[in-house]
Amino acid sequence: MPPILTISDMKTRAERRVPKMFFDYADSGAWTESTYRANETDFGRIKLRQRVLVDMTDRSLASEMVGQKVAMPVALSPTGLTGMQHADGEILAAQAAEEFGVPFSLSTMSICSIEDVAAHTKKPFWFQLYVMKDRDFIGNLIDRAKAAGCSALILTLDLQIIGQRHKDLRNGLSAPPKFTPKHIWQMATRPRWCLGMLGTRRHSFGNIVGHAKNVSDLSSLSSWTAEQFDPQLSWKDVEWIKQRWGGKLILKGILDEDDARAAADSGADALIVSNHGGRQLDGAPSSISMLPRILEAVGDRIEVHLDGGIRSGQDVLKAVALGAKGIYIGRPFLYGLGAGGKDGVRQVLEIIAKELDVSMALCGKRLITDVDHRILMGNPFSLVDHGGGTGGAA
Repeated sequence: MPPILTISDMKTRAERRVPKMFFDYADSGAWTESTYRANETDFGRIKLRQRVLVDMTDRSLASEMVGQKVAMPVALSPTGLTGMQHADGEILAAQAAEEFGVPFSLSTMSICSIEDVAAHTKKPFWFQLYVMKDRDFIGNLIDRAKAAGCSALILTLDLQIIGQRHKDLRNGLSAPPKFTPKHIWQMATRPRWCLGMLGTRRHSFGNIVGHAKNVSDLSSLSSWTAEQFDPQLSWKDVEWIKQRWGGKLILKGILDEDDARAAADSGADALIVSNHGGRQLDGAPSSISMLPRILEAVGDRIEVHLDGGIRSGQDVLKAVALGAKGIYIGRPFLYGLGAGGKDGVRQVLEIIAKELDVSMALCGKRLITDVDHRILMGNPFSLVDHGGGTGGAA
């Protein structure tokens, strides 16, 4: 088997080991997937400035995200159904992140519960919150995250209405999977995955079953989740959540300057420039193309992070150079998890760290905290606008 040297290599191996319905879930975008593709390809438009004869010794990627020291300015994104990429996936990914020294973010729609992850880790992790119509359930989720010692709450703002992902519908995605001939065949051709799943009791949404009203078995779960995402979510809810939580608050899903200003006004500690990995509004601009505009609008008032399209350490470097203080990886760590469990996630972090370190050095910088726009050959997104600019998915 060839060595894994890149995130693309890890993706190829994950596709061989994870049943199609779950691999496609991680690897899909909404509708035509144009925004999903733009998230990746727009990084290629940013060119680095090579420097020579500069002291490259004693380099460091160490930084901070919302006041927390990190080994590099990278966090694992909150991703749903992570425990379907690999048995006990959230626990394994959290352990890998903890050992590496970067934050792990647990999704509301995780397979392993808040309490499961807390019981198998030693340091605080972050929790991501979806707002449901059942406010009592949301209040309890926040309280559970506090009780587990979570050090930051990520509030996702862009999933009031769920975007359609054709692959999930065609695959008949569910957790646990259905036992139709198609699904049985997909699982039977992935024996390593099946053995792992047989060895765990975690097969459904651990934060929901047994905690939400009238959700005590799997038959009622799918209808509950379809009905519970709240289309009336507003900035008043953000204020209520901030008060209930009382700790570090990160707002995820900002892709517009006006929304960024509202996020800064809310008193949140950070915002994430994000289009939900191209899984919501297809035809929206890429995250990286909107980063400069949002930084110009609020960069002096709130910490600005970014997710979407990161596939290498060079992508991380480019985002940091444009001004992002924290970068989130979702699909890359899911590929690593599907390909090799905890070791696969660790290897993904090592690949990104090595690429980031070497590229930073070749741009003439020793410290990631010293990286800024001067390592770039201009800014291809400086003229981006909503009326026919140069970037995004155009």
